[in-house]
Amino acid sequence: MERNAFFDNAKVLLIFLVVFGHVIQPYIDGSAGIHTLYTWIYTFHMPAFIFLSGFFAKGFGNKGYIINLAKKLLLPYVIFQLIYSSYYYLIGKSNWLTDIFYPHWSLWFLISLFSWHMLLILFKRLPAYASLLVAILFGITVGYLAAIGHSFSLSRTFVFFPYFLLGYWLKEEHVMMLKRKSVKIVSVMVMVFIAVGIYFAPDINTGWLLASKSYFDLGMTEFGGVARLLVYATSTLMAASVLAWIPTKRNSMTKLGERTLYVYLLHGFIIQYFRAYDIFQVSSPLDVIGLAGVSLLIVLALSSKPVLVMSQPLIECNMTNMKKMVKSY
Repeated sequence: MERNAFFDNAKVLLIFLVVFGHVIQPYIDGSAGIHTLYTWIYTFHMPAFIFLSGFFAKGFGNKGYIINLAKKLLLPYVIFQLIYSSYYYLIGKSNWLTDIFYPHWSLWFLISLFSWHMLLILFKRLPAYASLLVAILFGITVGYLAAIGHSFSLSRTFVFFPYFLLGYWLKEEHVMMLKRKSVKIVSVMVMVFIAVGIYFAPDINTGWLLASKSYFDLGMTEFGGVARLLVYATSTLMAASVLAWIPTKRNSMTKLGERTLYVYLLHGFIIQYFRAYDIFQVSSPLDVIGLAGVSLLIVLALSSKPVLVMSQPLIECNMTNMKKMVKSY
């Protein structure tokens, strides 16, 4: 069956925003505009990505699924955790040596993605609404537990799980309802309203959107659960609003939607190099546009066939593309 271009187009946009968000992160404290843009992106890009991951988890439970999933996610996690530790040491990053279960960079996503599939074993036995309610309660509750944080990606696993579960329960026809004209009109108002709100509330702690810290660390011990519930509502509205405007037709970039894992795992080497050696300086809106261009080039480069061929043994733990290349010669 032909892939639905909508989902690949969405994945391309979201992986670009992941890269762009990481590129501009060092400059958010020096500019209200960049801070607003960064926070605005983080209200939806990971929730939307996780939602799509859940949407494509509908085959969970088939024979060999868990073994294949461990091979696809846990083995690359261990490999890249070691590679990133070595790389951080080479570029002089102080926290290069960490526990194997304290994820470097964005590797938390691999552990959490595996864990979300495991949680489905229990949650898919519940009615959809009940399972979502329980998942949200878990996501709110873990914030009160100071011991749950970055290690094993436990905090993010529970906090982001409702988005994954929502994607699992929804069908394609439900998602396509976002393409209605009325929804698209409302979505624009939502995106603008949230952007304006962020601009005029610059003290918002972006840690709420990263989901890796307890309420105590975020400075809201008593009412942290209420704040997280508001974050859930905001992120869900923002993710839906952005997805409403994703093109449904194939274009020259659609194919890249099949390669987002490569970009996700590899872009950290480039971004960390930029940060270690202060490659860029930002002093005007044109500089931000330039960084968006750099981010696009990173996505294109890491999605290219040569990169896929060379990195496939590490990321997918097989050498299919490399064997094809050798045979072609």
